[in-house]
Amino acid sequence: MIYSYRKILQISLPILLGLLIQNLIGVTDTAFLGRVGATELGASALAGVFYITVFVLAQGYGIGVQIITARRNGEADFGKIGAVNYQGVVFLTTAAVITIILLETGAPALLKTFISSPAVYDKSLVYLKVRVFGFLFAFPLVIFRAFYVGITRTAVLTWSAVFMLLANVFLDYVLIFGHFGLPAMGIAGAALASVLAEALTLVFCMIYMLSTTNLKKYGFDKFTLFDFPVFKEIWKLSTWTILQYFISMITWLFFFLAIEHLGETELAVSNILRSITVFPFMLTAALGAVANTITGNLIGARRPEQVLPTGYRTVELCYGIGFCLLLIMMIFPRAILHIYTDDVALINQAIIPYYAALSVFAFMAPSMVLLSIVSGSGQTKAAMYMELGASILYTLDVWFVVLHLRADLFVCWTCEHSYYIPLTWLVWRYLHRKDWSAKLFSPI
Repeated sequence: MIYSYRKILQISLPILLGLLIQNLIGVTDTAFLGRVGATELGASALAGVFYITVFVLAQGYGIGVQIITARRNGEADFGKIGAVNYQGVVFLTTAAVITIILLETGAPALLKTFISSPAVYDKSLVYLKVRVFGFLFAFPLVIFRAFYVGITRTAVLTWSAVFMLLANVFLDYVLIFGHFGLPAMGIAGAALASVLAEALTLVFCMIYMLSTTNLKKYGFDKFTLFDFPVFKEIWKLSTWTILQYFISMITWLFFFLAIEHLGETELAVSNILRSITVFPFMLTAALGAVANTITGNLIGARRPEQVLPTGYRTVELCYGIGFCLLLIMMIFPRAILHIYTDDVALINQAIIPYYAALSVFAFMAPSMVLLSIVSGSGQTKAAMYMELGASILYTLDVWFVVLHLRADLFVCWTCEHSYYIPLTWLVWRYLHRKDWSAKLFSPI
């Protein structure tokens, strides 16, 4: 188990392509709704962030499943992997049903608390009321991804994402604007398109798994509805990753709620910038996922001395690919912004904040990849505390700059640096503590 640059890239490329294609779904929604109206564009941003904030809790649980899957794969204890993933599906499906019930009844009051514009509130509620049903399909897909990343067979993630993108583009076109005899649903159509695309993708993934994977080898031939020891094993790790992901997203949501108080135009511009900055973000997310699973596999194979060198190779790859991407994005800002909107005024207002949003990549790359190493080693509690520390500083900065100073949008987007710079320092310091390597063989 020696993970060269080529091997890391081989594992990460399908994850990256999968994330790229999945995030093109958000680009598609933004591009379509940008041609419906600025209110719909801003409302979809806020409601979308609410949706993602809940969804990342499922992702946090999935990371726990992925860590255990990677460790068992490294140990060659394949037969125990199926039970871990079954418990993940059972738990997240149950959580999806409960979440839908809670949001269907509580979403109006929740949105009313944070959104000041009546028009944005009404459209956000329309979107969220439909979009929440996607949890039924998106949550199980988290476990599907955790399994294949954990065993480092990542190619399927690209194909499933391609399928989802094609389904979403077609359904957006049909449902938002009304084609093939269907009524034009506007923002509700965008929400329904995403739900249906997730449902179809889950069916696609199940067919793929049944037809290509040795289910007996990984213990999928033995199903137990509820296995408390296995559930406890997952929960011990995933409690902290759920909290970590929740803290991260709730601070991101706070940023958008703060921006909403500056005005609908600022919110629309920030939604466009959010969609654009997703591209460097997903690069670091993909390589972070690889660092996470490689760490688990190396520890399971009793090769801890390779963990940090492999992690630094991953950071170097992230910088190498990322700066090429950023160079293209910085040379053609208007062309990229025009993908999202035809409104010249919005494009002009977005130009300067656009560069502030891209600059954060310099610290995003090392912080996210190295934090994934900490989680992949099973030290999920320590990772959560580092996330918490950085998030507190970020929240204070957003409050002061956006809500108190009501600064220019360019200055508001520089607040991202107050999150990633402290996080980079905290993670680097933790990984170079003398007692860190002694914790690598803690049982999970």
